[in-house]
Amino acid sequence: MSAIHLRYEVPGDDFTRAGEASGAVKKRLKALGYNPEAIRRVAIAMYEAEINMVIHAEGGYCDVDIYPDKVEVLLADKGPGIPDVEKAMQAGFSTAPDNVRNLGFGAGMGLPNIKKYTDEMRIETEIGVGTNLYLTVRVNND
Repeated sequence: MSAIHLRYEVPGDDFTRAGEASGAVKKRLKALGYNPEAIRRVAIAMYEAEINMVIHAEGGYCDVDIYPDKVEVLLADKGPGIPDVEKAMQAGFSTAPDNVRNLGFGAGMGLPNIKKYTDEMRIETEIGVGTNLYLTVRVNND
């Protein structure tokens, strides 16, 4: 199988549509016969990132490349950027506003969970420009 490339728009400030990309990728990986654990990890990491894009960045886009041995994901936004990545990686740290927390989001577990469920995670961020989040999940389809 050669690589499959998918692109999804992540709408900003619309929690009802957050998770559309991760849901679509989950279905695609199932149809391709990827192992359930890899599918679960990809779906969780993508969903967390989508929620972050809705809360903090007014949306963006998600590129997914599916290979036989791994899934690579780029989530890119034009949001405010992350002022302190190290602090943002701490479980429980959140800059989500109260209205978002009242909806049950913004607990400060997004980036820590993304790191937990991926094999590789890299953040490129620039204040006032946006953030690119690169994720890799290795797949064992034996």
